[in-house]
Amino acid sequence: MPRRERISVAIVDNSIEPEIYAPVGHWSRYLDVPWRAFIAREGELPDPAGFSHLILTGSEASILEREPWVEAEAALVRAAVAGGTAVLGSCWGHQLIAYALAGPGCVGRCPSPEIGWIAVRAGRESVLLGPAGTVHHVFSVHFDEVRGLPPEFEVLASTEACPVQAFRTGDGLVWGIQSHPEIDVPDGLRTLRDFAARGARGGGEACLAALARAPRDSGLIHRVVRGFLGL
Repeated sequence: MPRRERISVAIVDNSIEPEIYAPVGHWSRYLDVPWRAFIAREGELPDPAGFSHLILTGSEASILEREPWVEAEAALVRAAVAGGTAVLGSCWGHQLIAYALAGPGCVGRCPSPEIGWIAVRAGRESVLLGPAGTVHHVFSVHFDEVRGLPPEFEVLASTEACPVQAFRTGDGLVWGIQSHPEIDVPDGLRTLRDFAARGARGGGEACLAALARAPRDSGLIHRVVRGFLGL
């Protein structure tokens, strides 16, 4: 698919406590194109017609508990898809895409939350994840997951604990990634310490356990951003 003539990115910031989790900074440092951030918790959402690409960030919230802005952001996703905007969601954003396009039954609580650095295996070749069989080490904090997607979604990657680590739609313009490739090791360690101190969503002990393990990051973010902006 040829690169678009004009690229501009809207980042939808779904954070609740930006002093702990600041996803706009995590993503924007990898963007060398014009971008603008919108704060979902304050009711800010972009007009998808004004942007070529849309990034939906993670959130400390649970997609199952329906923050006030969820339905409006789900409508944004559907409008972006209808208008041909490229869409990428990470973690909560990945789950929101599934919720918006496949319905609430395609998101549920994880049997085994993944916290810390995990190994994600690509099951299919794609421009964002590379050849099938490639293993990427990435940062992760999630208590909910995507499941039971309809046939128009292609599952691209998995872990032992999470069968849907990444997906794309058949047209190749909509992508979801459960992990946080945009969070590097220093920010990942800081996030785990902050979450552990607050006992975030009951995962304080899991965060401490993750801190006891050596971090390992493959740098997947560079491939993800390059591939996404090339859509």
